[in-house]
Amino acid sequence: MSRQGQGGSNFATRAAIALLVSSAAALNASAQNEATGATELSERELRSILRMSPLPPPPVDPSNAYADNVDAAVLGKRLFFDKRLSASGEMSCATCHDPALAWRSGERVVDAESRFPKNAPSLRNSAYNRWFYWDGRADSGWSQALGPLEHEREMAGNRLALLHRIRLDPVLRSAYRKVFGALPVAADDPKRFPPAARPVDDEPEHPLQRAWATMTDDDRHAANIVFSNIGKAIAAFERGIVVGDTAFDQFVARLRQGDDTPSKTFSASALRGLKLFVGRGDCTLCHSGSNLSDGEFHDVGIALGAHYRVDPGRHRGVLTLLQSPFTRTGEYADTVTDFAPVQFLDAQTHQLGQFK
Repeated sequence: MSRQGQGGSNFATRAAIALLVSSAAALNASAQNEATGATELSERELRSILRMSPLPPPPVDPSNAYADNVDAAVLGKRLFFDKRLSASGEMSCATCHDPALAWRSGERVVDAESRFPKNAPSLRNSAYNRWFYWDGRADSGWSQALGPLEHEREMAGNRLALLHRIRLDPVLRSAYRKVFGALPVAADDPKRFPPAARPVDDEPEHPLQRAWATMTDDDRHAANIVFSNIGKAIAAFERGIVVGDTAFDQFVARLRQGDDTPSKTFSASALRGLKLFVGRGDCTLCHSGSNLSDGEFHDVGIALGAHYRVDPGRHRGVLTLLQSPFTRTGEYADTVTDFAPVQFLDAQTHQLGQFK
């Protein structure tokens, strides 16, 4: 071997030894940090963490004047757990949003042909949402609550049957009157307010659509007001479903006081994970703020395979939302603000495959 070759070999050996020493030092430092609970956070990471807690009060929803009404929440809770609102009498909102399962169903979705092709999102902190459903096809908690009530794969009810359920139940009728006032005067006239009816725009011969078509415009409007009020009461109840003071919140509160050490509830490994979350992992690009979400829609680029259908995602959600009369800018909103995100929506091809 030439001298030059030997020199190169010696240099490589020295470099390898230095790397091993450096790695050993790093491992020792890591072990010491784990033993002592010490994890150094940069100024940037600290700023990011402090923005993640505490959770502020839910934002005001001007479109629902009853969002913070205690009596509306009481009525909403009754409606949320009432299986009689479904066509079968066996399903309520709580069926898919079980409080014992973090306000979701806990079921595993197998494929797109399942009765419920997507997992039900948890209702925790839903009052902080800008958009609702995975595809954002509702822009308020009250408009979201209306969807499952009439969806054929879910509760399969209809707005006239719901109106009559409230009318015929003394407890619900009294609770409704206390919040929203009396039901329509002619609601007990079956010729004007059929026992079952709702719009089915794409099926003119559907029995529910035919019954809906027999009603006058004024009576249909009155039924829609009751229907939207049902959603607003349920939203008032759901608004109180928030995550309480967590171990992370307690850690951030201590961090504000200068204490950055782990605890029994927020361990050293949790702190290392947090550093990765706000640092090298860049998780906060999407999971930011006190609700750990930017509230928007993303296509993560996962190929589903040839045997799966492409889900339009946000694209279809926008189209559905723009066709709905129950939006923050629609006639059933209590107040239409100067700024409502739905005003700026447009269906674009890049939205295909995006989800919240």
